[in-house]
Amino acid sequence: MAINTKQHTIVAQASTPTPASVPKFQLRQAVGDKERRFFTEQMSLLLETGTPLQASLQAMKKQVDNPAMLELLDQLIEDIGQGMQFSTALAKHPAVFSTTYTNLVAASEEGGFMHEVLRQLLALDEKREELRKTMVSALSYPVFLLVFALAVVVFVLVVVFPKFADLFSQIQDQLPVTTKYLMATSNVLKDHWIELTIGLVVSISGFKFWSKTENGIRKLDWAKLNFPLIRHIFVQLYLVNTMRVLSMSLGNGVGMMDSLHACKFVVKNSLFQDFIGQVENQVETGAGIAAGFQNISFIPPIVEQMISTGEETGNLPKVMGRLADYFEGELASKLQTLSRLAEPVMLLIMGGVVGLIVSSLILPIFKLTRVVG
Repeated sequence: MAINTKQHTIVAQASTPTPASVPKFQLRQAVGDKERRFFTEQMSLLLETGTPLQASLQAMKKQVDNPAMLELLDQLIEDIGQGMQFSTALAKHPAVFSTTYTNLVAASEEGGFMHEVLRQLLALDEKREELRKTMVSALSYPVFLLVFALAVVVFVLVVVFPKFADLFSQIQDQLPVTTKYLMATSNVLKDHWIELTIGLVVSISGFKFWSKTENGIRKLDWAKLNFPLIRHIFVQLYLVNTMRVLSMSLGNGVGMMDSLHACKFVVKNSLFQDFIGQVENQVETGAGIAAGFQNISFIPPIVEQMISTGEETGNLPKVMGRLADYFEGELASKLQTLSRLAEPVMLLIMGGVVGLIVSSLILPIFKLTRVVG
């Protein structure tokens, strides 16, 4: 639900807490997304009924038994009791409440419509969770088939093939190439499984370490935005989150620069964050937000066109909301198509691998029966 900014005149920059100015409080345990959604929903309901802020937090303490959530509520109650603004108290917990969250709460404090903003934040959180479930659902079955196929192949090579080693040694010169290759692979897996396991663990650990370095992060982020098979999925995922946050922030009176800054923390991609930084620079120089979306290789032309139209007509929040809905539908459709295509492809690959293994066993047996006969 969008809020008409003409009805609520807000100077968000003056009230928005910045990470640099707000001391951070480290919880002993993590508060998860589920707990944050519960917090947002309950606070929205309590504030809508007219319950004062501190009383709402006290009432919530009676409804939770999660130690981390209780610790968070105690800290919020203490800070508000000392006269701190709610948004500033929330900003002390960046691991729980994002910059977008605190910016919107800060804006709503001035306009007196915090319960409406909290309801919108809850809807945003639920949409993200729904999108995450869609992605997991679309990719889980193909991944399961891949893991299952690899497990079957390793089992056959390690357990089944060695049983035929002595039998096939009688016709070593007449064995098909595939049988020789699979027998050699079987011997390597059986005789050097310790070294292979150590090598696999070291390789995975090395990749994880590299992926956390600055160079590794940049390379992986570049691949997400440029690799043909996945670039459209990641670009649309980033645009959904970015457009949704911008639409909600601008629609509730948060300044353009604060809204763009918040988007940097929404998208976990260094190259996309650099792109948002370029948009910020364009806005600072007075060129407008649409200029920042021009000539960017991974941004679809429709984005720049619609944002330009929204900027000219003064309907940027509505246009960005429409873009978020559009790309969310496109992303869901792509994931469903990918899932439907991946299943037969994986079955074909599994069938081919099984056929290769079976033929590599049966053909030598036929030749062996002829020799014996």
